[in-house]
Amino acid sequence: MSAEQELLNKLMRISPSEIEEKSFSIITEELRGRTFPKEEEPIIKRVIHTTADFEYADSLVFSPGAVKGALEALRSGAPVVTDTNMGKAGINRKSLTALGSEVYCFMADEDVAENARSQGTTRAAASMDKAAALGLNGIYAIGNAPTALVRLYELIEKGIVRPSLVIGVPVGFVNVVAAKELILSRKDIPSIVARGRKGGSNVAAAICNALIYQVGRIK
Repeated sequence: MSAEQELLNKLMRISPSEIEEKSFSIITEELRGRTFPKEEEPIIKRVIHTTADFEYADSLVFSPGAVKGALEALRSGAPVVTDTNMGKAGINRKSLTALGSEVYCFMADEDVAENARSQGTTRAAASMDKAAALGLNGIYAIGNAPTALVRLYELIEKGIVRPSLVIGVPVGFVNVVAAKELILSRKDIPSIVARGRKGGSNVAAAICNALIYQVGRIK
């Protein structure tokens, strides 16, 4: 057997659980002794695990009590609303369903598309309107569209929706930073925000999963 084949066999023998365990061990090592609040640490490390980007150790901002409130909401079966189907797909549906919760994304709905056209806005913003109209006062995980985050802020300001948690991690260059700062300005709304331009649907899903897994460990 060639050295190349031996290497391939070795790489293929490692299980997904072993990969994850080793990855988190490497993350802990490369953080070089940095510590975080107990309830925030699993979230920070899972986002780093998802992105291989250690800047999230500094850019993730947690409002006081945000994680505790989110865990309580999930234990009570609070719904999760995302701004992309990619984000929805990245959330561990089986674990979420076990908590009596569900994840929603309305981006592909025909009524959302029609409302976006008639109002001259984006589907992402219109999808927030639909979620609010359905009374989904749960966790809003925004990983792609700053317009969704801005519309959510407006709905909060008007008292139309009261999220258990806002995950504000849209990625990009236009209006992204400002949209995140709007959410951070609402001290009465629990939030987890990735300051700056970085983020993404994968980051939003990673934060949701980290919260879901914490609930699973606590139960």
